[in-house]
Amino acid sequence: MTALFDAHNHLHDTRFRHCLEDLPAAMQAAGIKRCVVNGTCEEDWQDVLELSELFPDLVLPSLGLHPWKAATRSPAWDQKLESMLKSASRSVFLGECGLDCWMKDPDLKAQREVFTLQLKLAAKLNLPLSIHCLRAWGPLLEILRAQPCPARGFLLHSYGGSPELVDELVSLGAYFSFSGPTLAPRRQKQRHALQRVPDERLLCETDAPDMVPPARFRSHEVHDRDGLALNHPANLAPIVNGIGRLLGHDPTAFASILEQNFRAFFGLSQSPTEKIHGM
Repeated sequence: MTALFDAHNHLHDTRFRHCLEDLPAAMQAAGIKRCVVNGTCEEDWQDVLELSELFPDLVLPSLGLHPWKAATRSPAWDQKLESMLKSASRSVFLGECGLDCWMKDPDLKAQREVFTLQLKLAAKLNLPLSIHCLRAWGPLLEILRAQPCPARGFLLHSYGGSPELVDELVSLGAYFSFSGPTLAPRRQKQRHALQRVPDERLLCETDAPDMVPPARFRSHEVHDRDGLALNHPANLAPIVNGIGRLLGHDPTAFASILEQNFRAFFGLSQSPTEKIHGM
């Protein structure tokens, strides 16, 4: 079975709580070897770490302060984050963080401050950094141009920027992750951006429980307690196949490219124990 690697999800999300015991087995049966689970606020960082201890052969933990959560931060949030990154019993990545002008009444000044601190921390510790950006590409580029970035680069998750930005972002160190909605026919701009990204900078993700892919790319179904459809994290397999076909790749060859990129960016060794290295 082809090995698959999910560059970004939220397996710890409370919407999954009622069915969490079933999800990892379904993911592994679908060929998913590792997934990066991203915290978004101080309140869920410990949940992510505990999930990584519960499923150590599947979950790679990542902690960050999301722009939607910037207003909820405590006075010493950044010190708490750095302490948790350094004191964890296993390697921990940084993110989800970033900028968002799509949300209602964004406080861009606060977002910039919060993101810049996390970028500096990722650069200092050379950690994989997962960045969220919606309708804030100008401010994001200003920060990335002005601040040191991690030597290993950074990940733009569920990339939604223009194709024209790709070349400069590559020069700054970007990797680009694409999720299920890229496969919707109406997402022409996103498809053009996908085709602009060098193969060696591509990753795929589910962003589960969000970013539900088009129906034909859902191999698994899951719902919240109210019956609302969610994105099952095992949908990574049809997402990878669909994105590979958009690029004209053989599915197996494309999955191999994604695995190499995942291992390079996140520092996952090829050894049987799959230790994290390079940080």
